[in-house]
Amino acid sequence: MTHEPFLEAIFLKRSSVPSFDVYPYSIPAIKHLEQLTFHPWVTFFIGENGTGKSTLLEAIARVEGFNAEGGSRNFHFASRKEWPTNDLAWALGVRRGPSRLKGSDGYFFRAESFFNVASEVDRLADEPGSGNLLRYYGGLSLHAQSHGESFLSLIVHRFAGNGLYLMDEPEAALSPQRQLSFLAAMHDLVRRGGQLIIATHSPILLGYPQATIYEFTEQGIQPIEYEETQNYRITKAFLNRRQQMLKELLDEDDS
Repeated sequence: MTHEPFLEAIFLKRSSVPSFDVYPYSIPAIKHLEQLTFHPWVTFFIGENGTGKSTLLEAIARVEGFNAEGGSRNFHFASRKEWPTNDLAWALGVRRGPSRLKGSDGYFFRAESFFNVASEVDRLADEPGSGNLLRYYGGLSLHAQSHGESFLSLIVHRFAGNGLYLMDEPEAALSPQRQLSFLAAMHDLVRRGGQLIIATHSPILLGYPQATIYEFTEQGIQPIEYEETQNYRITKAFLNRRQQMLKELLDEDDS
C-alpha cells in the first residue's frame, strides 16, 4: 500500500497564541508543540486524561472543516447553544499532502458526542429529498443499533476511503472482540486510501502495524514504540501477574 497523506503535518503558529498561561495553550503538550508529522496511514495519540490529545484532535478537526461535535464536513449542527470553544484551532497551521483532493471523503468521530451525531443523521434522513440516507449507516437509524453496532456500521458503510478520518476514543463503543473487528475495518479503510488519526487508550488498537504513536506528557509530545507505551506494558503486566497486582492494589491482608 502506498498513498500520500491528506494531512502531512501540523504546527503551532506561536505568534498567534494569546498567552501560554491560559487554556488550552497552558497544557504542556500544547505549550511545547512545534510541529507534528503524520503517518500516511495511521497515527495514534496516547496519554493520560487531561494531557491534551482530544483537545488537539478537535482543533485539527475544526481546521479541516469538521463540526465540533463530529460528523462529516456537511454537518453543521450544535446540540446546545454554546459549545466549549477550542481556540487552539485558530493558532494551528497545517501542511496538506499533494493527494488532498476536493471532494474527498472524511469524518470526525468523537465518542462523547456520537449520540448527537446519530440524532442529526435521523433528522437529515427525515428531510424531503434526502434519499435513502440511512444506507450509509447500515440501513437503520444509529439509535436503533447498539453503541458498538452503530459505530461499526459507521466505519463499514459510511467511510468510503480516500479521505481523512479523525477518531476520539473509538474503543469506548467497542468490546475487545469488536476492537479486533475495528482493526480489520481500519486496515480495509487504509487499503482504500484512507488516513486515520486516532486518540485512544486501547492497547488492541495501538497494535496496528507500522502506525506512528505519539505520547502526550508533561514534557510535550514524543514518538514512542508500541511495546514502550504504558497502555501495552500495564495491560501485559496485569494479565501476566493478575493475582499479585490485585493483592497489591486492593491491599489484601490475610492476617
